[in-house]
Amino acid sequence: MEPEIAVEGLSKRFGPVSAVDCLSFAVNRGEIFGLVGPDGAGKTTTMRMLAGVMSCDGGRMKVAGHDVAANAEAVKGSISYMPQRFGLYEDLTVDENIRFYADLFGVARTERRERGAMLLKAAGMTEFRDRLAGKLSGGMKQKLGLICALIHRPRVLLLDEPTTGVDPVSRREFWQVLYSLLAQGVTIIISTAYLDEAERCSRLALLHKGRLLLCDTPENLKKRMPGATVVVSSPQARDLRELLAGAEGVSTVILVGAGLHLVVDDADRRVPELKARIQSAGIAFDEITASEPAIEDLFVAYVQGR
Repeated sequence: MEPEIAVEGLSKRFGPVSAVDCLSFAVNRGEIFGLVGPDGAGKTTTMRMLAGVMSCDGGRMKVAGHDVAANAEAVKGSISYMPQRFGLYEDLTVDENIRFYADLFGVARTERRERGAMLLKAAGMTEFRDRLAGKLSGGMKQKLGLICALIHRPRVLLLDEPTTGVDPVSRREFWQVLYSLLAQGVTIIISTAYLDEAERCSRLALLHKGRLLLCDTPENLKKRMPGATVVVSSPQARDLRELLAGAEGVSTVILVGAGLHLVVDDADRRVPELKARIQSAGIAFDEITASEPAIEDLFVAYVQGR
């Protein structure tokens, strides 16, 4: 079956800076595909080119059966693009914002009422339909933006870092709405800098400085981890990082919450050695154990390896 989105050799430069460098990937219909990487990885530039609001300097893009580079206007009826700062009107109510976007996309009044009510219920926002958008929390504004983006039943949904700055509960609710769309056959590309959030996607493209590092399912990506992961919980995590960085067999030390993630060559051998090193230094810690790698561990290991 032909992929819903096919990108081949996509490139974009801004003067001497190569924002996207020969990027290639494909997205199947009905999957959530993640573009993952830090600021400057090329996520937003890629999204804008896929949406047809920015031209590419090289390569090909096919979205929902349309060649975006050749005819950007043709694809716009089949997609919805939600940029980082979605254009909600804060002096309009939730219902009025939905009505405005429905009118923009030519959605009939009856369908607008039915679909709007369904989307509000799915997002847990029915009781807020008469509230001004400017009075909503950050998470609720993002969910309203998603409702407006979905009001015309797009085949492809492009979401550019939609959960940045959103609280954990609202992030979880936002993802619940996304999962409900898969049953309707909607194809979703979402960009995120939250590497823990990336594990919710069907497949991931790990980007660094405009280039593709790896592309696969989260499970398969973790199997490519170069080394083993060790987790250390400690109330003195920063002191512990200085102590363990550069220790024998340790290639990476990442500060994660109240602890550290370490990449080591051999967990069975290094855990006792590291434990003894910490105890000798007199730094408090709760536990040190081998652990399954996270996407963040893999990403940092590959970037440092390159």
